[in-house]
Order: sequence, then structure tokens, then C-alpha cells
Amino acid sequence: MAKLVSVIIPCFNAEKWLTEAIESCFKQSYTPIEVIVIDDGSTDRSLEIIKIYDQKLTWETGPNRGGNHARNRGFELSKGEYIQYLDADDYLLPDKIYTQVNFLENSNADIVYGDVNYQEHLPNGEIIRGSLNILGMSGNCQDVLESLLAYGCLPPIAYLFRKSPTVNSVRWDETLKCGQDRDFLISLLIQGAEIVYQPGGYSIYRKYGNVTVSTSNKALLVKNFCIILAKAEAQLAQAGKLESKYQKAIAQSYYSMTREYRKDIDFFCYCQLISKYILMSLKFLRTETKMAISKYKLKIKCC
Repeated sequence: MAKLVSVIIPCFNAEKWLTEAIESCFKQSYTPIEVIVIDDGSTDRSLEIIKIYDQKLTWETGPNRGGNHARNRGFELSKGEYIQYLDADDYLLPDKIYTQVNFLENSNADIVYGDVNYQEHLPNGEIIRGSLNILGMSGNCQDVLESLLAYGCLPPIAYLFRKSPTVNSVRWDETLKCGQDRDFLISLLIQGAEIVYQPGGYSIYRKYGNVTVSTSNKALLVKNFCIILAKAEAQLAQAGKLESKYQKAIAQSYYSMTREYRKDIDFFCYCQLISKYILMSLKFLRTETKMAISKYKLKIKCC
């Protein structure tokens, strides 16, 4: 018997896109699927649209507490053995869940991810012709955690999660305003979740205007990224996994932010980023030096 997949849709003022997101779930070639929509205090017609599907999905509404709270609540309500997160302004292609469930069923991994197609829209919602492109972490990536620390991650629709003990142990950080998907994946991998790459793009990620914190407030984005990196460093240290390659990746991320966002942040914030980059680089060099000395001593002892 096929295993149930739970699709969790956090929704806030997404009346323009919500119908397509929900319909993309019902048009999946895979069954069975349960759709869970958590309305996060929308003030537009989103709740009205959700109620149209009242008999076909599970839904809740409440005050605005953020997308991470909505995702966590959806997870609490879910009954499936697999979890698909879908933002209300994105949508799945018909074979997305079928393809990734089959992939996980034939592996021991907790998470599978693929590439993502993205569409750019004008403010009125019109698709910019020729803007369908492929985003993705390379299938040749030797260490996904290292890549997440250094560069960031794909949007939630790229992934399918098995409800394993490891996945069950991690929740979305409700204190974060942006970068939460990166934080969620990093926490899972540090806890030992196994992730695998499957080539191919099976979902659509929309880009339109400055409608998210990550696009409208770069200073807040940088602040949250710094919180995520500091949290990751602490988690790695606690787990005894703070290898030099991860220190180097974190340092690289700080350095990249000094280059990419220097025009969007004040001088004090810029200096803080430089300091974090230098400090983490020194930690990396110290770890590398200790490893080199240990190898040298071992070589001398063997001789």
C-alpha cells in the first residue's frame, strides 16, 4: 500500500497564488496525499479560498505568528509518513511527489532534494517571458552541510522529508524572520539526517517584487544569517562535529555577506561581519594547524 504524504502549506495574504498551490497538490500523479493549510492571520481573500476546499483538506486559521509557526503547526497535524512543505505562492509539478517518494523508498535517506524552476513575475502577476530557470545545489556536492553553511539553500519545495526520528526531532525556529529554511536544513543535518540529491526540477518557485523579508530588508536578512551561522557553529561544537571544513564554510559565508550586502547595511554592521569573518578564519587556521601537527607527530612516531 502506498504511503501517505502530507503537504503543509503556510499561508499569509496569498489570494493571488493560493488556488494554484492547492490545485497542484490535487493534480499530483501520486496518491494518497493529505493537504494541510495553516492560515497565518490573512487579511485578504485567502481564508475564503481555503474554505472552498473545506471537504478536501485540513485547515486552521489564527493570529499572525509567522510562517515557521504555521509550518510547525501543520507538522503537528500531519498524519503522513512523508512531508512536503509548500509555500502558498509556489506550486508543485504533477510528478513531484511521485518521483521523490519513489527515490526515498529505494534509499535509506531522510531527505531528498531536486532542482527548482523559478518564475519571475511583474507586480501585476504577469510572468516575464523566458524567465524559467533552474536553481540547484550541484549533484556533485560532496557535503551538503558544508554547502548550506557557505552558500545557503534551495526553497522548501525542493525537498521531500521522510518522517524519521531525526526529522521528527527538529522544528522550524519561530524566532527567525528569514533564512529559516537554511536553518532548518542545517539543524537536521547536524542531528544526523541523511540527505540525497535527485536530478530534475519538479516544482515552481515564484519571484516577484520585494514581498519577503529577504528581499525587502537586507539588514534584517544579514542579522538573521549571522544568528543562523552562530547557532550552527554552537550545534556543531556541541555535537563534536566542528571540523575545519565547516569553520571555513562559515567564514566564507561571512565574507560573502560583506561583499554582497555592503551597500545595504550600516558601517557598524559591516565591521561586525568583517570581525566575524576574521575570527572564524583564525579558528579554521588553528584547527588546520593542530591537525597538521598531529599528523606530523604520528608520522615521526611511525618512523
